[in-house]
Amino acid sequence: MLNQLFINGLIAGSIYSLVAVGFALIYQTARFFHFAHGAVYTFGAYFAYLFYIQLGFDRISAFPLACLATMLLGAALELGVYKPMRKRKATDLTLLIASLGLYIVLQNVVSMAWGDDTRTMRTGQVVEGHEFLGARITDIQIAMIVASILLIALVSLIMKQMRFGKALRASANDAQLTRLCGINTDRYILYAFAIGSFLAAIAAIMISFDTDMTPTMGFNALVMAVAALIVGGINSLPGAALGGSLIGLAQNLGVYWLPSKWQDTIAFAILILFLLFRPYGILGKKPQKAHI
Repeated sequence: MLNQLFINGLIAGSIYSLVAVGFALIYQTARFFHFAHGAVYTFGAYFAYLFYIQLGFDRISAFPLACLATMLLGAALELGVYKPMRKRKATDLTLLIASLGLYIVLQNVVSMAWGDDTRTMRTGQVVEGHEFLGARITDIQIAMIVASILLIALVSLIMKQMRFGKALRASANDAQLTRLCGINTDRYILYAFAIGSFLAAIAAIMISFDTDMTPTMGFNALVMAVAALIVGGINSLPGAALGGSLIGLAQNLGVYWLPSKWQDTIAFAILILFLLFRPYGILGKKPQKAHI
């Protein structure tokens, strides 16, 4: 029983971590909570459904197309909404409120386009899964864990070792100083939206094969991503991944002693404790700004 709950926690944590890292990348670069990220996540799943089920593409072409379409959606939100608002000197609070409005609009677009019924991309027979340490795990669940680890490691490597990642981190640390150094911060904010949306699409597609999809599926993913970001460290991408894993494990291991309906309560209890006693998270640090 405990082994199965631990495996379930790893599976949930892998999805939370992937969404949280994308959300954190956007937050650190654009400096506001992009709540419409939850709707972008939902679109990632429904784009895959469109290409794979409705249009009949094979998986090799359908899923990359879905990821590309989701990246374009995220980039379109930045270019069409957030960037013009920043040009008009919109505050972070104004951008946050705009992102909430976008979330509602995009969720309703999904409902109008595909309906409110539960959709599925599983076309084969339901299999029992592999036995591991007395627990059961399916192929898609293994893929979720492996893909999450590889993608988060790749993003971390890019951010630390490549010139592109260093410029992105510079934009996140101090946009004004970065502009004075000749770096186009708007371009790197756009890159952050595209990469974050890509990670959200991967997470949404994988979870849709495991638990199906609904137009409201992005809300839970968004809430858990925000919780993971705060628990792990709001200024740390590895912290966001760590926070997602901890939230997923705590939720699932907690039901060993509590009813399953308490899963969300466990996550929010952990969030409140961190806000009270360590608001910058496990790996987070107090933000410091260079003055010129």
